[in-house]
Amino acid sequence: MRIPTTVMRGGTSKALFFHEKDLPEAGTLRDEFILAAYGSPDPFRRQIDGMGGAVSSTSKVAIIGDGAEHGVDVTYEFGQVGIDQPLIDRRGNCGNISSAVGPFAVDEGLVTPTDPITQVRFLNTNTNKVIVAHVPTRNGRFDPNGDFELPGIPGTGSRLRLDYLNPGGSVTGKLLPSGNVVDELDVPGLGTIPVSLVDAANPLVFVRWEDLGLKGTELPADLDADAEFRAQVERIRAHASVLAGIADTVEDATRLAPSVPKLSFVGSPRDYRTTSGTDIRADQMSVRAAMMSMGWLHPSYPLTGAIATSVAANIPGTLVHDVAVTEGDQVIIGHPSGLLPMSVDIEQDGAGWKVNSVSGYRTARRLMEGFVLVPDERL
Repeated sequence: MRIPTTVMRGGTSKALFFHEKDLPEAGTLRDEFILAAYGSPDPFRRQIDGMGGAVSSTSKVAIIGDGAEHGVDVTYEFGQVGIDQPLIDRRGNCGNISSAVGPFAVDEGLVTPTDPITQVRFLNTNTNKVIVAHVPTRNGRFDPNGDFELPGIPGTGSRLRLDYLNPGGSVTGKLLPSGNVVDELDVPGLGTIPVSLVDAANPLVFVRWEDLGLKGTELPADLDADAEFRAQVERIRAHASVLAGIADTVEDATRLAPSVPKLSFVGSPRDYRTTSGTDIRADQMSVRAAMMSMGWLHPSYPLTGAIATSVAANIPGTLVHDVAVTEGDQVIIGHPSGLLPMSVDIEQDGAGWKVNSVSGYRTARRLMEGFVLVPDERL
Protein backbone atom coordinates (compact mmCIF):
# COMPACT_ATOMS: atom_id res chain seq x y z
CA MET A 1 0.00 0.00 0.00
CA ARG A 2 1.36 3.41 -1.04
CA ILE A 3 -0.19 6.54 0.49
CA PRO A 4 0.88 10.20 0.17
CA THR A 5 2.09 11.82 3.37
CA THR A 6 3.81 14.93 4.67
CA VAL A 7 6.16 15.07 7.64
CA MET A 8 5.50 18.17 9.70
CA ARG A 9 7.30 19.50 12.73
CA GLY A 10 4.95 21.24 15.09
CA GLY A 11 6.54 22.80 18.16
CA THR A 12 8.82 20.23 19.76
CA SER A 13 7.18 17.20 18.08
CA LYS A 14 6.79 15.86 14.57
CA ALA A 15 4.26 13.63 12.84
CA LEU A 16 3.17 12.09 9.60
CA PHE A 17 0.22 14.10 8.24
CA PHE A 18 -2.36 12.27 6.12
CA HIS A 19 -5.44 13.44 4.27
CA GLU A 20 -8.33 11.41 5.66
CA LYS A 21 -9.56 10.71 2.12
CA ASP A 22 -6.26 8.97 1.25
CA LEU A 23 -6.39 6.48 4.12
CA PRO A 24 -8.44 3.28 4.43
CA GLU A 25 -11.72 3.74 6.28
CA ALA A 26 -11.42 4.19 10.03
CA GLY A 27 -10.96 0.85 11.72
CA THR A 28 -8.56 -2.06 11.87
CA LEU A 29 -7.05 -1.67 8.40
CA ARG A 30 -6.29 2.03 8.93
CA ASP A 31 -4.66 1.31 12.28
CA GLU A 32 -2.63 -1.57 10.87
CA PHE A 33 -1.38 0.68 8.09
CA ILE A 34 -0.39 3.49 10.49
CA LEU A 35 1.38 1.11 12.88
CA ALA A 36 3.31 -0.50 10.01
CA ALA A 37 4.20 2.92 8.59
CA TYR A 38 5.79 3.83 11.92
CA GLY A 39 7.55 0.50 12.40
CA SER A 40 5.41 -0.41 15.42
CA PRO A 41 5.27 -2.42 17.52
CA ASP A 42 9.04 -2.75 17.89
CA PRO A 43 10.19 -4.70 20.99
CA PHE A 44 13.59 -3.02 20.65
CA ARG A 45 11.92 0.47 20.77
CA ARG A 46 13.79 1.72 17.69
CA GLN A 47 11.02 1.74 15.03
CA ILE A 48 13.83 0.93 12.63
CA ASP A 49 11.42 -0.61 10.10
CA GLY A 50 9.29 2.50 9.78
CA MET A 51 9.08 6.29 9.98
CA GLY A 52 8.84 6.57 13.77
CA GLY A 53 11.61 8.29 15.71
CA ALA A 54 11.65 5.92 18.73
CA VAL A 55 10.48 8.52 21.29
CA SER A 56 6.96 9.67 22.11
CA SER A 57 7.44 13.16 20.60
CA THR A 58 8.27 11.67 17.17
CA SER A 59 5.75 8.81 17.14
CA LYS A 60 2.62 10.83 16.42
CA VAL A 61 0.11 10.93 13.58
CA ALA A 62 -2.28 13.60 12.30
CA ILE A 63 -5.27 12.92 10.04
CA ILE A 64 -6.78 15.97 8.31
CA GLY A 65 -10.32 15.99 6.94
CA ASP A 66 -12.94 18.33 5.49
CA GLY A 67 -14.39 20.63 8.14
CA ALA A 68 -17.37 22.01 6.20
CA GLU A 69 -20.07 20.06 8.03
CA HIS A 70 -18.61 21.20 11.36
CA GLY A 71 -18.41 24.88 10.41
CA VAL A 72 -14.60 24.94 10.40
CA ASP A 73 -11.90 24.84 7.76
CA VAL A 74 -10.59 21.34 8.52
CA THR A 75 -10.87 18.55 11.06
CA TYR A 76 -7.83 17.13 12.80
CA GLU A 77 -7.52 13.76 14.50
CA PHE A 78 -4.45 13.11 16.63
CA GLY A 79 -2.96 9.72 17.43
CA GLN A 80 -0.14 8.81 19.80
CA VAL A 81 1.44 5.80 18.11
CA GLY A 82 2.79 3.14 20.44
CA ILE A 83 6.47 2.27 20.00
CA ASP A 84 6.62 -1.21 21.50
CA GLN A 85 2.85 -1.77 21.67
CA PRO A 86 0.32 -2.19 18.83
CA LEU A 87 -1.60 0.85 20.06
CA ILE A 88 -2.76 4.19 18.68
CA ASP A 89 -4.02 6.23 21.62
CA ARG A 90 -6.60 8.83 20.55
CA ARG A 91 -7.88 9.82 23.99
CA GLY A 92 -6.41 13.32 23.92
CA ASN A 93 -4.92 16.01 21.74
CA CYS A 94 -1.32 17.16 21.15
CA GLY A 95 -0.68 20.88 21.21
CA ASN A 96 2.62 20.64 19.38
CA ILE A 97 1.12 18.74 16.46
CA SER A 98 -1.88 21.10 16.57
CA SER A 99 0.50 23.93 15.72
CA ALA A 100 1.35 22.27 12.39
CA VAL A 101 -2.29 21.84 11.30
CA GLY A 102 -2.70 25.45 10.15
CA PRO A 103 0.51 25.50 8.07
CA PHE A 104 -0.41 22.13 6.55
CA ALA A 105 -3.91 23.36 5.65
CA VAL A 106 -2.51 26.49 3.99
CA ASP A 107 0.11 24.66 1.92
CA GLU A 108 -2.35 21.93 0.90
CA GLY A 109 -4.83 24.52 -0.43
CA LEU A 110 -7.48 23.67 2.17
CA VAL A 111 -7.99 27.35 3.11
CA THR A 112 -7.78 30.64 1.26
CA PRO A 113 -4.62 32.48 2.39
CA THR A 114 -4.77 36.12 3.52
CA ASP A 115 -1.20 37.40 3.80
CA PRO A 116 0.50 38.20 6.12
CA ILE A 117 -1.59 36.21 8.64
CA THR A 118 -4.07 33.50 7.67
CA GLN A 119 -6.53 32.29 10.28
CA VAL A 120 -7.28 28.57 10.19
CA ARG A 121 -10.15 27.26 12.29
CA PHE A 122 -10.03 23.56 12.92
CA LEU A 123 -11.85 21.01 15.04
CA ASN A 124 -9.82 18.53 17.03
CA THR A 125 -12.01 15.44 16.84
CA ASN A 126 -10.32 13.81 19.84
CA THR A 127 -11.64 16.48 22.20
CA ASN A 128 -14.38 18.06 20.04
CA LYS A 129 -12.77 21.45 20.65
CA VAL A 130 -12.12 24.25 18.15
CA ILE A 131 -8.65 25.78 17.80
CA VAL A 132 -7.81 28.92 15.83
CA ALA A 133 -4.32 29.07 14.33
CA HIS A 134 -2.88 32.42 13.25
CA VAL A 135 -0.51 31.31 10.48
CA PRO A 136 2.18 33.61 9.03
CA THR A 137 1.90 33.46 5.22
CA ARG A 138 3.74 34.96 2.26
CA ASN A 139 2.67 34.70 -1.38
CA GLY A 140 -0.13 32.38 -0.35
CA ARG A 141 2.14 29.86 1.40
CA PHE A 142 3.07 29.23 5.01
CA ASP A 143 6.11 31.32 5.88
CA PRO A 144 8.28 29.39 8.37
CA ASN A 145 10.96 32.08 8.61
CA GLY A 146 11.15 34.44 11.55
CA ASP A 147 13.00 35.43 14.70
CA PHE A 148 10.83 33.64 17.27
CA GLU A 149 12.78 31.23 19.48
CA LEU A 150 11.05 28.13 20.84
CA PRO A 151 12.96 26.43 23.68
CA GLY A 152 13.81 22.88 22.67
CA ILE A 153 14.13 23.70 18.94
CA PRO A 154 17.40 24.94 17.43
CA GLY A 155 17.26 28.18 15.49
CA THR A 156 14.29 30.47 15.02
CA GLY A 157 11.04 30.50 13.06
CA SER A 158 7.87 32.49 12.47
CA ARG A 159 5.59 32.81 15.49
CA LEU A 160 2.37 30.78 15.27
CA ARG A 161 -0.36 31.77 17.71
CA LEU A 162 -2.89 29.16 18.72
CA ASP A 163 -6.15 30.06 20.49
CA TYR A 164 -7.78 27.08 22.21
CA LEU A 165 -11.45 27.99 22.55
CA ASN A 166 -13.38 26.70 25.57
CA PRO A 167 -10.79 23.99 26.31
CA GLY A 168 -12.26 22.82 29.63
CA GLY A 169 -13.42 19.21 29.92
CA SER A 170 -11.73 18.15 26.69
CA VAL A 171 -11.57 14.43 27.54
CA THR A 172 -13.54 13.90 30.76
CA GLY A 173 -16.25 16.50 30.16
CA LYS A 174 -15.28 18.39 33.34
CA LEU A 175 -12.70 21.07 34.02
CA LEU A 176 -12.14 19.42 37.41
CA PRO A 177 -12.71 15.71 36.67
CA SER A 178 -13.03 14.67 40.32
CA GLY A 179 -14.99 17.76 41.32
CA ASN A 180 -12.19 18.74 43.72
CA VAL A 181 -9.23 21.10 43.48
CA VAL A 182 -7.11 18.63 45.47
CA ASP A 183 -7.47 14.86 45.95
CA GLU A 184 -5.57 12.37 48.07
CA LEU A 185 -4.48 9.28 46.13
CA ASP A 186 -3.67 6.12 48.06
CA VAL A 187 -0.94 4.52 45.94
CA PRO A 188 0.43 1.12 46.99
CA GLY A 189 4.11 1.40 47.86
CA LEU A 190 3.98 5.20 48.03
CA GLY A 191 1.25 5.99 50.53
CA THR A 192 -1.00 9.04 50.26
CA ILE A 193 -0.09 11.49 47.49
CA PRO A 194 -1.88 14.87 47.15
CA VAL A 195 -2.77 15.63 43.51
CA SER A 196 -4.80 18.09 41.47
CA LEU A 197 -6.68 16.92 38.37
CA VAL A 198 -7.43 19.55 35.71
CA ASP A 199 -8.79 18.85 32.22
CA ALA A 200 -8.18 21.72 29.79
CA ALA A 201 -7.12 20.78 26.23
CA ASN A 202 -5.84 17.55 27.84
CA PRO A 203 -6.30 16.16 31.35
CA LEU A 204 -3.28 16.50 33.65
CA VAL A 205 -2.58 15.22 37.12
CA PHE A 206 -0.30 17.55 39.09
CA VAL A 207 2.09 16.40 41.82
CA ARG A 208 4.46 18.57 43.83
CA TRP A 209 8.16 17.92 43.26
CA GLU A 210 8.82 17.74 46.97
CA ASP A 211 6.12 15.12 47.61
CA LEU A 212 8.17 12.69 45.53
CA GLY A 213 11.47 13.57 47.15
CA LEU A 214 12.64 15.75 44.26
CA LYS A 215 14.36 19.14 44.29
CA GLY A 216 12.59 20.56 41.25
CA THR A 217 15.83 21.15 39.39
CA GLU A 218 15.97 17.66 37.86
CA LEU A 219 16.19 17.27 34.08
CA PRO A 220 15.09 14.40 31.81
CA ALA A 221 18.42 12.56 32.00
CA ASP A 222 18.23 12.58 35.80
CA LEU A 223 14.81 10.91 36.01
CA ASP A 224 14.67 8.79 32.87
CA ALA A 225 17.61 6.70 34.07
CA ASP A 226 15.70 5.64 37.20
CA ALA A 227 13.36 2.85 36.08
CA GLU A 228 11.93 2.31 39.57
CA PHE A 229 11.07 6.01 39.92
CA ARG A 230 9.35 6.01 36.54
CA ALA A 231 7.34 2.96 37.59
CA GLN A 232 6.25 4.76 40.77
CA VAL A 233 5.17 7.80 38.78
CA GLU A 234 3.18 5.57 36.43
CA ARG A 235 1.34 4.10 39.41
CA ILE A 236 0.33 7.61 40.48
CA ARG A 237 -0.77 8.47 36.94
CA ALA A 238 -2.75 5.23 36.61
CA HIS A 239 -4.61 5.80 39.90
CA ALA A 240 -5.41 9.36 38.78
CA SER A 241 -6.73 7.97 35.50
CA VAL A 242 -9.24 5.84 37.40
CA LEU A 243 -10.23 8.78 39.61
CA ALA A 244 -10.80 10.92 36.49
CA GLY A 245 -13.01 8.22 34.94
CA ILE A 246 -10.67 7.71 32.00
CA ALA A 247 -9.84 4.08 32.83
CA ASP A 248 -11.78 1.46 34.81
CA THR A 249 -8.72 -0.03 36.50
CA VAL A 250 -5.10 0.98 37.08
CA GLU A 251 -4.08 -1.91 34.82
CA ASP A 252 -6.25 -0.57 32.00
CA ALA A 253 -4.82 2.91 32.54
CA THR A 254 -1.30 1.67 31.86
CA ARG A 255 -2.22 -0.74 29.08
CA LEU A 256 -4.94 1.13 27.18
CA ALA A 257 -4.64 4.82 28.11
CA PRO A 258 -0.92 5.60 28.50
CA SER A 259 -1.17 9.09 27.02
CA VAL A 260 -3.87 10.62 29.29
CA PRO A 261 -3.93 11.92 31.85
CA LYS A 262 -0.38 13.12 31.63
CA LEU A 263 1.46 13.77 34.89
CA SER A 264 3.23 17.02 35.69
CA PHE A 265 5.61 17.83 38.53
CA VAL A 266 5.04 21.39 39.78
CA GLY A 267 6.59 23.70 42.32
CA SER A 268 7.33 27.30 43.20
CA PRO A 269 9.70 29.32 40.98
CA ARG A 270 13.37 28.43 41.52
CA ASP A 271 16.73 28.79 39.85
CA TYR A 272 17.64 25.86 37.58
CA ARG A 273 19.68 24.96 34.52
CA THR A 274 18.03 23.87 31.24
CA THR A 275 19.00 20.90 29.09
CA SER A 276 21.05 23.25 26.90
CA GLY A 277 22.97 24.62 29.89
CA THR A 278 21.13 27.95 30.14
CA ASP A 279 20.61 29.28 33.67
CA ILE A 280 17.03 30.31 34.43
CA ARG A 281 16.24 32.56 37.40
CA ALA A 282 13.28 32.10 39.70
CA ASP A 283 12.01 35.62 38.96
CA GLN A 284 11.64 34.77 35.24
CA MET A 285 8.81 32.25 35.74
CA SER A 286 5.44 31.73 37.37
CA VAL A 287 5.90 28.03 38.11
CA ARG A 288 8.62 25.39 37.69
CA ALA A 289 7.16 22.31 35.99
CA ALA A 290 8.10 19.20 34.03
CA MET A 291 5.81 16.66 32.42
CA MET A 292 5.87 12.91 31.86
CA SER A 293 4.93 11.61 28.40
CA MET A 294 4.39 7.92 27.70
CA GLY A 295 6.54 6.93 30.68
CA TRP A 296 9.43 9.35 30.11
CA LEU A 297 10.12 12.94 31.12
CA HIS A 298 9.30 15.24 28.22
CA PRO A 299 12.37 17.20 26.99
CA SER A 300 10.37 20.45 26.90
CA TYR A 301 6.68 21.00 27.76
CA PRO A 302 3.73 20.02 25.51
CA LEU A 303 1.37 22.83 24.59
CA THR A 304 -1.79 21.07 25.76
CA GLY A 305 -0.01 20.41 29.06
CA ALA A 306 0.86 24.09 29.26
CA ILE A 307 -2.82 24.96 28.74
CA ALA A 308 -3.93 22.76 31.64
CA THR A 309 -1.06 24.06 33.78
CA SER A 310 -1.82 27.73 33.14
CA VAL A 311 -5.53 27.13 33.81
CA ALA A 312 -4.73 25.30 37.06
CA ALA A 313 -2.55 28.23 38.10
CA ASN A 314 -5.67 30.41 37.96
CA ILE A 315 -7.97 28.14 40.02
CA PRO A 316 -7.56 28.80 43.76
CA GLY A 317 -6.83 25.72 45.83
CA THR A 318 -5.09 23.62 43.20
CA LEU A 319 -1.52 22.54 43.84
CA VAL A 320 -0.43 24.67 40.90
CA HIS A 321 -2.20 27.80 42.13
CA ASP A 322 -0.73 27.39 45.60
CA VAL A 323 2.86 27.44 44.31
CA ALA A 324 2.56 29.73 41.27
CA VAL A 325 3.44 33.41 41.14
CA THR A 326 1.23 34.97 38.45
CA GLU A 327 0.56 38.46 37.19
CA GLY A 328 -2.48 39.36 35.10
CA ASP A 329 -3.54 36.77 32.55
CA GLN A 330 -0.02 35.50 31.82
CA VAL A 331 1.52 32.32 33.19
CA ILE A 332 5.18 31.56 32.43
CA ILE A 333 6.20 27.92 32.82
CA GLY A 334 9.82 27.10 33.56
CA HIS A 335 10.40 23.68 31.93
CA PRO A 336 13.42 21.51 31.04
CA SER A 337 14.20 23.44 27.84
CA GLY A 338 13.39 26.98 28.94
CA LEU A 339 10.44 29.32 29.45
CA LEU A 340 6.95 29.01 27.98
CA PRO A 341 4.54 31.99 28.25
CA MET A 342 0.78 31.36 28.11
CA SER A 343 -2.24 33.70 28.19
CA VAL A 344 -5.45 32.64 29.95
CA ASP A 345 -8.98 34.05 29.70
CA ILE A 346 -10.83 32.48 32.66
CA GLU A 347 -13.77 33.66 34.74
CA GLN A 348 -15.79 32.42 37.69
CA ASP A 349 -19.02 30.75 36.64
CA GLY A 350 -21.28 30.26 39.63
CA ALA A 351 -19.49 27.88 41.98
CA GLY A 352 -17.09 26.82 39.24
CA TRP A 353 -14.88 28.25 36.52
CA LYS A 354 -15.25 28.86 32.80
CA VAL A 355 -12.20 28.93 30.54
CA ASN A 356 -13.02 31.06 27.50
CA SER A 357 -9.67 30.57 25.78
CA VAL A 358 -5.99 29.89 26.30
CA SER A 359 -3.34 31.10 23.87
CA GLY A 360 0.18 29.86 23.28
CA TYR A 361 2.92 30.18 20.69
CA ARG A 362 4.84 27.68 18.61
CA THR A 363 6.92 27.37 15.44
CA ALA A 364 6.43 24.76 12.71
CA ARG A 365 8.01 23.55 9.49
CA ARG A 366 7.20 21.27 6.58
CA LEU A 367 9.99 18.67 6.58
CA MET A 368 9.17 16.19 3.81
CA GLU A 369 6.48 15.24 1.34
CA GLY A 370 6.11 12.00 -0.56
CA PHE A 371 4.68 8.52 -0.04
CA VAL A 372 4.87 6.03 2.80
CA LEU A 373 5.06 2.39 1.74
CA VAL A 374 3.69 -0.60 3.63
CA PRO A 375 3.91 -4.16 2.20
CA ASP A 376 0.44 -5.58 1.61
CA GLU A 377 1.33 -8.71 3.57
CA ARG A 378 1.74 -6.52 6.70
CA LEU A 379 -1.95 -5.71 6.39
